[in-house]
Amino acid sequence: MMCSLQSFWRVNLLFCLGLFLHCGEARVHTEVQAGPLYRVVGSLLSITCNVSGFASASTRKEFEFCINKPSNPTFEINIISTSDQSFSFAMYSSRVRTGEITLKHVSSNSVVFEIQSLEKHDEGEYECSVINTEQIYNGIYSAKTTVKVIDNSLSVSSPSSTSLSYNEDDALTLTCQASTNTIQHTHLSLAWYLHKDGEDNAHLIISLDRDFTLNPGQGFEGRYQAGLISLDKMGETTYRLKMAQLQLSDQGRIYCQAQEWIQDPDRSWYVITQKDAEETTLNVNAREVVPDMSSLVVRVSAQPTTLQEGQELTLSCSVGTHNLEERFFSVAWLRGSDELARIGPTGILSVGPKYSVRAKEGELRAARTGDRDYSLILQPVRTDDQGEYICRAWPQDRGQDGAFTQGAAKDSISKLVNISATESGLSVEMQNTPSVNEGDRLKLTCKVLGVKGQLSVTWQHRSASTTTPMFTTLISLSQEGVTAKAKEFMSRKVKAMRPSTDTFTLELDEVTPSDSGVYQCTVSEWNTNSKTNSQSQTTTVTVAPVDSFVKVNLISRKTRVPVGENVELMCRVRGPRIPLTLTWSLQRDVSTLDNILTLYSDGAISWSGDQHRYQLKVENKKNEVIHYLLINGASHREAGRYQCSVSVFLENVHKKLPASNQLAVSVQNPETKLTLSPTQALTRNINTDIEIKCSVISETSASSRYAVTWLLQLQAENKTIVSSDQDAIVTFGPQVESSLSQRISMKRTKGPCFELNIRQAQISDTGSYICEVVEWLQDPHGDWYELSPVSKTTHLTLIQPASDLRLDKKDQLLFAWEGDEVELKCNMTSGAPSPLFSYKLAWLYTGPNSSATNTLVELHPTGLTIYPENQGLRDLQGRLRLSRPTQSSFYLGIHRAHEEDSGTYQCKVEQYQLDHDSRWQQKASDSAGPITVTVHVPGKNLSIVKKEEELNVTWFWQKWGETEPSPIFSVYRNCTLQYSVEKGGCLRYDHPLPNQFSLTVLKPGPEDSGVYFCAVEEWLPSLSRGWWKIAEEKSGNWTVNVYAEGHAKAVFEPECMSGTWIRILVAVVIGTLLVILLLVLKICRSKGKKTEQSLWAEQPLNTKASAEE
Repeated sequence: MMCSLQSFWRVNLLFCLGLFLHCGEARVHTEVQAGPLYRVVGSLLSITCNVSGFASASTRKEFEFCINKPSNPTFEINIISTSDQSFSFAMYSSRVRTGEITLKHVSSNSVVFEIQSLEKHDEGEYECSVINTEQIYNGIYSAKTTVKVIDNSLSVSSPSSTSLSYNEDDALTLTCQASTNTIQHTHLSLAWYLHKDGEDNAHLIISLDRDFTLNPGQGFEGRYQAGLISLDKMGETTYRLKMAQLQLSDQGRIYCQAQEWIQDPDRSWYVITQKDAEETTLNVNAREVVPDMSSLVVRVSAQPTTLQEGQELTLSCSVGTHNLEERFFSVAWLRGSDELARIGPTGILSVGPKYSVRAKEGELRAARTGDRDYSLILQPVRTDDQGEYICRAWPQDRGQDGAFTQGAAKDSISKLVNISATESGLSVEMQNTPSVNEGDRLKLTCKVLGVKGQLSVTWQHRSASTTTPMFTTLISLSQEGVTAKAKEFMSRKVKAMRPSTDTFTLELDEVTPSDSGVYQCTVSEWNTNSKTNSQSQTTTVTVAPVDSFVKVNLISRKTRVPVGENVELMCRVRGPRIPLTLTWSLQRDVSTLDNILTLYSDGAISWSGDQHRYQLKVENKKNEVIHYLLINGASHREAGRYQCSVSVFLENVHKKLPASNQLAVSVQNPETKLTLSPTQALTRNINTDIEIKCSVISETSASSRYAVTWLLQLQAENKTIVSSDQDAIVTFGPQVESSLSQRISMKRTKGPCFELNIRQAQISDTGSYICEVVEWLQDPHGDWYELSPVSKTTHLTLIQPASDLRLDKKDQLLFAWEGDEVELKCNMTSGAPSPLFSYKLAWLYTGPNSSATNTLVELHPTGLTIYPENQGLRDLQGRLRLSRPTQSSFYLGIHRAHEEDSGTYQCKVEQYQLDHDSRWQQKASDSAGPITVTVHVPGKNLSIVKKEEELNVTWFWQKWGETEPSPIFSVYRNCTLQYSVEKGGCLRYDHPLPNQFSLTVLKPGPEDSGVYFCAVEEWLPSLSRGWWKIAEEKSGNWTVNVYAEGHAKAVFEPECMSGTWIRILVAVVIGTLLVILLLVLKICRSKGKKTEQSLWAEQPLNTKASAEE
């Protein structure tokens, strides 16, 4: 969600940055490695991100990395941030916490993003963003690169034995096979390493880099330059290491390592994977020590020491001495006293007289194989070749004239060779197998006739690519039934069997073209433990390479389809049934080749793209296998050149076959069905708001989106005014002036209908307006694509109208009470309001006792309200409210009118219109009739029903003999009670009815006699005066005499004793007595039930309130 909000802000920032680009080049620049970057599953991914151009170059910048995956390219997923530990989404947070994914600063302006072990779902488009801490945006703050995650198909193996033993100065030969099935263009490099016992790190012996350059390791340079160490590439996948003279320091574990390299778009090479072969343990035995400078050490070895007539005998001779490279020797091989052959100091071979004929026939061959090594081969051997063999060496001193002087001879220890003769009638027949396909099984049969004893068989092979007549042993089956494989074939699936007494078979699985050549079956007859006879037969075998009989062809019934339709591609693989690995790939542009999926020979499928877009089907036929790739609902993403490629995995080696032809799939947009209905020609007044509509009558799809562009037709070209893309993001054209952009807007209404609104239209806005609509449709995968645009034109004509402003001139009289809401009306009688015009309004005020007229408030055409400074009118201005309920009415409201607001009000209206330069020009003005306002304050009026909160009631008592009455009890308008201390304990107040107040003297005594009366005051609130007393009335006097017996007698003053007052008095006395009687009964009943104090009980009030003025 955060990367989505950030994406929204980035769009706005890019828009703002576009404005800066008109003024100069962007200052800030962010860059990452160019893509696509192809990396292998499980390998390290490293992406460097740099930023430059910030004002503070030394300040550490904060970076963020996000990813958009191919399955949902519009959804951005947060991975890691240098500033926010909670930045990561759930799918990456655990890998960030464990350190598998890191983002580290290299410098203040550079970071490196790393994933230690790539996974398949890490494929996608990575975005590096730098957080801007400056006040402005000027530049590019993010960069993207694409990462493709492919399978690891590198295969490395070594067919050598896991343990080898050699003598010092012997020659060592090892082979290693390395291959890959990656369809991208990659190079392989291979190196041989020696890991010595007791050391942590292995030593490089020699390497062949991706450019086929040989580089010896440290410590092996001299031997490489002397030709003692070499690395050769034999064919496509085999690499051979030769070490001519082994040294004791060569002892250890030897292995080969292959690396697969790919070239990134920045032209740099990157190792995407590497693998090591199984180690081979090498033991080097020390040679004999030469005692002095003149001494020689000569050794001889025979391979084999026991053989039969007709087989091959190899006699090897080794010479050791000091300064061997600077000295010359002659070496000879002898059997008894007979010399077989001699090699002189200059390397010339001479053959003994008894063996000269055999040498001419090729049965005897001798050569110097190294500085100290010599070899003699005798084949076929005869029974008279049996005996003891020695090797004899003579030192040769070379004089100044070039002649050699021979020194004393030195003989080796003798080596006994046993050769048995063939004396039986054994014969062998070999069945011919003219050819076999690569990857198939080679089966050879050898029939034996004349069997008399136990038999053994040896199968040998001579490659067709070699020029030497020597055979190499594959496998042997002894007379006891024990099988022995040759070292070179330990990793191959080879079997020697004897299905019947007279039949031997050889089975070699997964043959390759290098297996072509001559195969020899040698059957030996044994008597007890000695070989009595041997017979051999040969046959020639041709292995046809897999690319000669496996053909790959890609076809489809249709390659041009509309969006949303299915496409079926057929990859036809013709040939015999062999395990194949098939890869589907798609090339969208010239430089990018993307894997879709790989179908392995075991049925496993590895998807590299969005697997929801494709389906796979395999159909087996008699002579071919058809692989179907179904594209479900094709979109523009699936358009491109498709290709299927096939490889076979033989002998731990990937062999790529020629890829199929490329098949271009084109995805086309449907024809648009969009029809527009524009607004007809318009004629309007200037300064009015113009609305131009463009309605959609018919559409291609109900779910279509629309991109709308409004253009103004000019003579030279059409000028883009405003446009809205398919996401409803509105932008103005580059040629639109700022004044015009403030008056123009566009919106979409139901229909859909697209409207162009021009506010306060001017004469210059006249012209033909083009509505251009582009319909966008959504493909089956959710991606949007556009159809061809459709446009319609509307002509707009603007004219300038006349003006006749008139206001109502009638005099008006308004009366209001203080606190009322007052509304003053100012109406236009002519010059009907029009959007062409704007108005300036002023309300004027003249006080009741003043001749000066002041401006209360002004409303300008721009909507600005101004209150002119006037200390005397500030309170009134704060309570004013302007309104315009209709286009022809201007109202002034006075909130809570005061008495001082009385006076004469008048409104003045001025009519304005914008000219071509957007300046206000006055067109007319008029004043309305005066409005006289009178605000009354409420006066004395006790005859109407009053609110109780507006009355104060006070009882007075005048003792006999005193001249002034004294207040004994008061009830204020705010419900505050006040009593005198003298009578506070014997008074009881009651308020039985509205506007009726009662005061009772409890337990009166003679001292309570006197004159009683009550007074009522009326108070009203005033906005200008606060609470103020407006009236006061007194009741009649009550004369009360209290006698000692407890009887009271009350009489009015003589002046009140009229007939009317007597009747009133009697009624009041009777009513009072009844009330007192009822209260006494109520009190008596409540004494046994409640103990709580009543507010009005006979308890003295202990508080004294002050009356509010």
